[in-house]
Amino acid sequence: MNLKKNLLIGIISIIIIYAIILIISDIATVLDKANQFNFIYLPIILLFIPLSLFVLFVRWNFLLTNSDIKIPFNDNFKILLSGYALGITPGKFGEYIKCQLIKNKFGISRKKTAPIVLAEQFYNLVGIIIASLFGILFFEYAIYVIPILIILVSIIYYSISTEKIFTGVLKKIGKIKFLKNFTDQLPESYSVIRKSTRGKALIIVSALSVLFWIIEAVQIYFIMLAFGIDTIGFFTLIPTYTTSIILGVFSFLPLGIGVVEGTLTGFLTYHGLEFSLATTLVVFIRIFTRWISISIGFVALKLTNAFSVSETE
Repeated sequence: MNLKKNLLIGIISIIIIYAIILIISDIATVLDKANQFNFIYLPIILLFIPLSLFVLFVRWNFLLTNSDIKIPFNDNFKILLSGYALGITPGKFGEYIKCQLIKNKFGISRKKTAPIVLAEQFYNLVGIIIASLFGILFFEYAIYVIPILIILVSIIYYSISTEKIFTGVLKKIGKIKFLKNFTDQLPESYSVIRKSTRGKALIIVSALSVLFWIIEAVQIYFIMLAFGIDTIGFFTLIPTYTTSIILGVFSFLPLGIGVVEGTLTGFLTYHGLEFSLATTLVVFIRIFTRWISISIGFVALKLTNAFSVSETE
């Protein structure tokens, strides 16, 4: 993978989108609304960042262990954070850097670890859909989005559970030049994917994925309280947030940039917030739920020498 190129594309996309958001919203107004933030809530909000990262680590480590891959805690956590930072690349394909880092340091083939990264993405979708169901009755648009996604996840699950279909889909995807490096590792690793999406693994990893999204929803609830907003209930907030994330995922843009911000702002104004306040709130939400963790991940990238990794098998 051309890591630096993908990373540069992600960063440039982010800068452009946020510049547009600020221009449309009026920078002075956004800054004025930002001054309403009550810093009493800051320690609580920040506490959810390591908590959510820990849940992701437990999930990642479980999937590795489930495939008989054992890596020391310190190295493994830095590798996880490195992949999380590269979630800003288009389609989150930068997360496959974890496979190369593991190979370089521990000699474990990417054929064993690439399927686990794929399984993580599948479980992200499973977790967000299940979390959305907690509040679907409180948010009418989710009633239309979630059933469609449940059908889609079922199709994806069937596809990765049937070797013939899975291999056929990979061959077609592999014809796309920039995806070839990722898909080449997967056909010979079907047993790992199957093991990661069956029995105990299916239940435990799904539960951890749901927990991650619930933690983020609670964090966002406190961010809203910090702005003095208590008119949107928690069970309304969950599908409001997760629906915007889902739409961002299917945009295949880095972190759904622009799509998540735009739809979440629209949903918040639908619930009665001023546009300027909704925009400011969304910027803060993205800072606390993504950008701080991604910044930590960039430190991990440096510590793991991720920018100098070789791509040879």
